[in-house]
Amino acid sequence: MNYDVAVIGAGVSGAFAARELTKYNLKVVLLDRCNDVAMGTTKANSAIVHAGFDAVPGSLKAILNVKGNAAMSDVCKELHVPFKRIGSFVLAFSDEETVTLRKLLERGNENGVPGLEIYDSEKLRSAEPNVSDKAVAALWAPSAGIVCPYELTIAAVENAVKNGAEFIRNFRVSKIEDDGSVFTVSDGKQEVKAKYIVNAAGVYCDEIAALIGDNSIHTIPRKGEYMLCDKSSGNLASHVLFQCPTIMGKGALVTPTVDGNLILGPSAIDIEDKEDVATHADVLADILAKTQKSVPAVSTRDVITSFAGLRAHLESDDFLIGKSEKNGRFINVAGIESPGLSSAPAIGEMVAGIITEDCGAALNPSFDPVREEPVRFRHMSNEQRKALIEKNPAYGRIVCRCETITEGEILDAIHAPAGARDVDGVKRRTRAGMGRCQGGFCGSKVVELLARELGVEINEITKFGGESKILYERTK
Repeated sequence: MNYDVAVIGAGVSGAFAARELTKYNLKVVLLDRCNDVAMGTTKANSAIVHAGFDAVPGSLKAILNVKGNAAMSDVCKELHVPFKRIGSFVLAFSDEETVTLRKLLERGNENGVPGLEIYDSEKLRSAEPNVSDKAVAALWAPSAGIVCPYELTIAAVENAVKNGAEFIRNFRVSKIEDDGSVFTVSDGKQEVKAKYIVNAAGVYCDEIAALIGDNSIHTIPRKGEYMLCDKSSGNLASHVLFQCPTIMGKGALVTPTVDGNLILGPSAIDIEDKEDVATHADVLADILAKTQKSVPAVSTRDVITSFAGLRAHLESDDFLIGKSEKNGRFINVAGIESPGLSSAPAIGEMVAGIITEDCGAALNPSFDPVREEPVRFRHMSNEQRKALIEKNPAYGRIVCRCETITEGEILDAIHAPAGARDVDGVKRRTRAGMGRCQGGFCGSKVVELLARELGVEINEITKFGGESKILYERTK
């Protein structure tokens, strides 16, 4: 259990830090308190790769957003993750908000965002016919895009593991000691030793930093609730649709997903409980009203589920990335809220740069940036499906009818590097259970496959780790 670098937190920032570090001759371990990767902020956000026009010029958010956005196409090709550069609009509903658009345009130009343009109402509705007639103008940003945040994170971790990193799940860091050259990181049951630590623990960054006496970080959990609509509503918006931002964030949005659904939200409420991801009827009703201001046709009849996530907000309103003042071998990656997903490739590169400059690590000549492309049966032609089934009959057995997910894909997800160990892990990797029925039909089969492939009793299978068991005991 001796490593050069221990990355604490397997969200998108920690995943890309680990992947970048494996480009060097470093032994890397990725630790997470949960049963899988992408279990915190990463699994519940807007899934948008922002253009970068709203961050304060010169801030880390501005610099890393634009850099990460530019890298995203190549990164997603290497990792075989779907990415669509569909562009975004910020809608203005008054002359005052049109002034805000001009300020965002100026800021975006200063940040180096390409192709920004202000559309009048006629040009806007030509691009987005379902936008409200009350929208008088919009800021167009063609470089914005959409990506699945947890699929991107899973792919980055798989690639990091392929290149030598180790992933240890259910490791809840409770103690960190330093002898001057090596840290000992403990969860009370096991220990990991590492020369460097990367603190990418999301809303828990302040608590992890405090374990080495660094009390300079105060993470504010900012809760955002969302509604996810069925694919039948996916034609209501072709681009990411924002409203003018406020001090609490980028406002209520309507956006397609890479899989053809529609996301509405989020709210933005600062809370204290770092585990509170419950949704509330009144908050969701407010989200619906706000998003109907942009697209009047959105409706609750299209909503198939709701969810909430917590953003790791700092009072500085910027990312905090760098060596801790208490210990130069402890690297904080804190306050990674929006545009953290967009910035992730650049964040990983920055973290690796800090560590390798300090230790002088050489490049890893065997590093392979490519992750093997997963089977996506639903996107194949009938000829491709037939050939695949002839090689492996498991791909001919449909488990999830809503999303056309096969047994073969679920087996691949379980046996992949850092593979699925619970029902939600299978869901995030394959989309089994993400359709209209939300796992009502395929859930039991997924549980059976997990138990069989992991070699455990069926009542040991959980929804998302811990005590979230699907079944508790056998009946007579």
